[in-house]
Amino acid sequence: MAKITPENIELYCVRADFGTYTRQFIEGSYVAIGWLVEYNLSEIKSRDELYPLYKSTYPKDTSNVVVGQQVGQIARFLLEIKAGDYVITPAQNTEYIYYGIIDENAYYFSDGADGCPYLHRKKVKWNKEPIQRSQFSVPFQNTIRSSLTVFYISHKKNFFSTIGKPELVPESEKKIEFDYYTSILNRILELDDKEFEILITHILNALGFEGSEHQGKVGDGGVDATGELNVANMAKIKLFVQAKRYKLGSRINANVVKALRANIPAGGQGAFITTADFQKQAKDIAVEQGFPRIGLINGPQLVDILAEHWGEIPVEFKVKLNLKIGLVPN
Repeated sequence: MAKITPENIELYCVRADFGTYTRQFIEGSYVAIGWLVEYNLSEIKSRDELYPLYKSTYPKDTSNVVVGQQVGQIARFLLEIKAGDYVITPAQNTEYIYYGIIDENAYYFSDGADGCPYLHRKKVKWNKEPIQRSQFSVPFQNTIRSSLTVFYISHKKNFFSTIGKPELVPESEKKIEFDYYTSILNRILELDDKEFEILITHILNALGFEGSEHQGKVGDGGVDATGELNVANMAKIKLFVQAKRYKLGSRINANVVKALRANIPAGGQGAFITTADFQKQAKDIAVEQGFPRIGLINGPQLVDILAEHWGEIPVEFKVKLNLKIGLVPN
């Protein structure tokens, strides 16, 4: 086996049917896929060998695009995911994900006796405690919304830094000319409280929230902005937002998040957006079962969102923040 180094460790996601079989994945120490259950694929050496098997098993799939996508996922699982690579899988409670390391000689063909119908499996050494997906960057979180079952994730620096293994970040990703996030956050901190709160309402509008308005007055109960997201008339979310500027390096405690939660009416959800970060207890409180959910957006995540929607921010704020496209300081 080739020597495992940060440069050749890859990161993948393998879903468990929206978390339906995550328990079996974790307890059985594996990830798995469910295509071609009539075949043991241990002797497959190339993607080309999978096409006739797939077409004979699923003759109704006549689209080359569909066949290519599905065979691609099978090949990725079988031939690309290797020993030493990291893999994640979402928990049934989608606020969390599990991560682990692919074992040596990982592939085996199962009989499905544990109740999971996905018979093509690879052995994994899982970290038994899940991690909140909200701890990762916005680009990372966007990536894992992919509709695919098996896919590659490129945000290795953010992943390894978040799980406490910065030594696994490839050297090629460590070379940063300046601290991007700190530079942008320092510009944001130059806004006063009201300007910051109004900027957040513009961000809500850019994200698709209708009727986003600035509250930010005495007796607002910690709610600085509100908005409603209507997703193609399939779902509506009424959001109550607290937006606070805190110095970099500080961490918001659980009591502050609880105070916001107490002011979210039935059927609503909350968001706490800050330039700082959150203590672990605050993160746990934010997704506590039986209470309104509160999305926590820390400083770097705020920068990610602002960068993604910079074109939709009013010119007055662009001038005030003095940033160019891509949020590069002028």
